[in-house]
Amino acid sequence: MRLTLKIWRQANTAAKGAIQTYELEDVSPDMSFLEMLDLLNEKLNNEGEEPIAYDSDCREGICGMCGLMINGEAHGPVQTTTCQLHMRSFKDGETITIEPWRADAFPVLKDLCVDRNAFDRMIQAGGYISVNTGSAPDAHATPVPKKNADRAFDAAACISCGACVAACPNASASLFLGAKITHLGELPQGQPERDTRVLSMVAQHDHEGFGHCTNIGQCASACPKEIPLDVISQLNKDLRKALRSSS
Repeated sequence: MRLTLKIWRQANTAAKGAIQTYELEDVSPDMSFLEMLDLLNEKLNNEGEEPIAYDSDCREGICGMCGLMINGEAHGPVQTTTCQLHMRSFKDGETITIEPWRADAFPVLKDLCVDRNAFDRMIQAGGYISVNTGSAPDAHATPVPKKNADRAFDAAACISCGACVAACPNASASLFLGAKITHLGELPQGQPERDTRVLSMVAQHDHEGFGHCTNIGQCASACPKEIPLDVISQLNKDLRKALRSSS
């Protein structure tokens, strides 16, 4: 395959970025999208140019590091992580535009790399449970109804990739936040901090500069782990309850 790649280049957070165009040949349809970028960087290295910076780690669709906007879609045309997107999803001769996540809360560090520490700060604000020190309790010591356990597992599948933020016209992180709130809120261990958790995490969400949810649904459509949209409803229910309790 031969491709024309329009890629965002930016030296650092303070620098002004711009789209640059590259031509790439001999791309196998069986390559992953990141392997295609590796091939491009080898070409740039051989030509004495600076390679393109982009995030990746596991390359198995687990960690969520590989956050790219591809032709205006978070992670590309298939609902999966960028590392699990393959070049057979594109056509020979196609032009592909590749950009970093676009959100004020995700400042560009360099090229296609963005700072997603805002997610970590939201977790630090309340995404945890109280535990007593000592030996671990038996697995069956705290019964959890299957319905609650299944919902908690579904919400816990979130890998914090940020695709929901990038896909949302408001740059809201409500799907991410809803997944974390629902995950812990469905478990007995998550009940002691349930009210303070949602208040603290929502306050941190707003402080970081994420937008507000207007129920457009692009977040769930782009989520590689298919987190259901109704976790945002759970987030709102918990928030209303916590606000009433604190007033």
